[in-house]
Amino acid sequence: MTHPTASPFADPAAVARYAEGPRRNVPGYDSLLPMVRILLAERVPAHGRVLVVGAGGGLELEDMARAHPGWRFDGVDPSQPMLDLAAQRLQSAGVSGDRVALHHGYVQGAPAGPFDGATCLLTFHFVPREQRVPMAVEIRRRLKPGAPLLVAHLSMADGAGPGGQGGAGERDLWLSRYAAFQVASGVPPEHAARARDKIAAELAVLTPQEDEAILREAGFTDVQMFYMGFAFRGWVASASS
Repeated sequence: MTHPTASPFADPAAVARYAEGPRRNVPGYDSLLPMVRILLAERVPAHGRVLVVGAGGGLELEDMARAHPGWRFDGVDPSQPMLDLAAQRLQSAGVSGDRVALHHGYVQGAPAGPFDGATCLLTFHFVPREQRVPMAVEIRRRLKPGAPLLVAHLSMADGAGPGGQGGAGERDLWLSRYAAFQVASGVPPEHAARARDKIAAELAVLTPQEDEAILREAGFTDVQMFYMGFAFRGWVASASS
């Protein structure tokens, strides 16, 4: 199995700025985190074990660890600097080191589990299309039957513009809205424009239908969308037996 593309967070400056990024780039990010842990808590027991794929930075780890003091976590990420940032964040938050194990690498190198639940937030859009099913399979293999997986990432329709009149395609429209949200969040317009162009040129952003099909092909059932924020979508799914 090939690995996903190299992490974009090897640049120390990008790592240092990471914590402010999701809130400026992802509509409803501060609501996404509690939604994720609420959905996990429906099936993860009070002393459950959660796999966090793309754990670098530690934002979701901190949020879940604070809200559920009995949960234990294994976080995996291909960027060591981002894992170091996660470790610093968790230490500052007072999260005990014996509750969180951080693993440098990809999900196929993560512990076998079995885990009571898993998350993969703002990560899949960095993974090439042909590697997404194998990656999702590796997550599912580590989950107990019926355990939840929560994912959220860039996912956009790819059709005609409003009314089917042509012009800028629907994807272009959503990318423009993404950039406009960044500007509204305080990002300089020229930086937002560069981010928009970089997404269009470099990321394999799939449609919501394709994203749902990948989860089903990987062995997940009961795939339900629970979140939409402009160009981002989120799903909850259950690991098949």
